[in-house]
Amino acid sequence: MGKVFIFSILWWLTGNPFVAMLIILLLLYVLDLRFVRLLPDITKPYRRWRRLSNLQNQLRLNPHDTNSKLEIARLHMEKHQYKEALPYLEEISTVMQDAPEYLCDKGICLLKVGRMEDGLPLIDQALKANPRVKYGEPYLVMGEAYAKQNQQEKALACLEELARMNMSSCEVYYKLGELYLALQQKEKAKASYREAVEVYRGLPSYKRRTERRWALLSWLKSFK
Repeated sequence: MGKVFIFSILWWLTGNPFVAMLIILLLLYVLDLRFVRLLPDITKPYRRWRRLSNLQNQLRLNPHDTNSKLEIARLHMEKHQYKEALPYLEEISTVMQDAPEYLCDKGICLLKVGRMEDGLPLIDQALKANPRVKYGEPYLVMGEAYAKQNQQEKALACLEELARMNMSSCEVYYKLGELYLALQQKEKAKASYREAVEVYRGLPSYKRRTERRWALLSWLKSFK
């Protein structure tokens, strides 16, 4: 009844039912971004493009800016442009070669472009230096790579190792559940989804906003 009332008021104010519906949808989208974050942020691609442009300008002024190159690479990785990210990571290899996160980023890019023999040693080196590097993401990426190669035992071994880490990331547990599901491990997938919900309940309020989307998706998946 409340939604119908709001729609009626907006229709009366605007004189157009389509404009009224558009305003309601826009309000729902804004509320989702503020409290739930289930829908994608349509402004993110623009903000990412703008940041890339600024970083490229910085590199023109200072071609040896390691931090800018690393951030550019990671922005490309966010866009799943792993081939484009690799040259920037290669350029800073002598400076960053011992940093676990850098090794992990480069290894992930290599795996994503099909160069498993080059990527796996780098990820292994990163995990030896810091087993919790990038909050367990390398185990997920390795699991996905092995799954694509029909190496189910190795894929499951990566996931089991990740499950033992007791991560505090709902996103990781959700993606873990998705990969278990792809490997026909339905019970383990449901357990991962439930774990994501439990992790969310134990998070401090400031961190719940970023994890809410994954917790909600996990909660929905846990009933299937």
